[in-house]
Amino acid sequence: MADRRRLERFLRSKLEQAGTQYAEVRRSADGQLEEAREAYRVARNARSLPTDDAGRAKIVCRRFAEKRAAKLDEEFRPACYEADHPDCEGCVEDVHEGRIETW
Repeated sequence: MADRRRLERFLRSKLEQAGTQYAEVRRSADGQLEEAREAYRVARNARSLPTDDAGRAKIVCRRFAEKRAAKLDEEFRPACYEADHPDCEGCVEDVHEGRIETW
């Protein structure tokens, strides 16, 4: 009987470990999938902006309220982007959300 109980405890602990590992992998995979979906959505929005002949995005600058053609970097920020400036941060958010004013 003692061997049977030890075997049951052993199997139960291994099954619990396997279940815990599965749950961790599942959460990680779900998180990665959501990140990938978000990156795809942002890229699709940024790529849909109208461009000039040189491939620069035709946007209206929130900071200076002027029409501008600007290259977008790998994070889809305009070349005129200035870190920590509220208007520039808002512009980048608008580009990512696909609601930036264009011309």
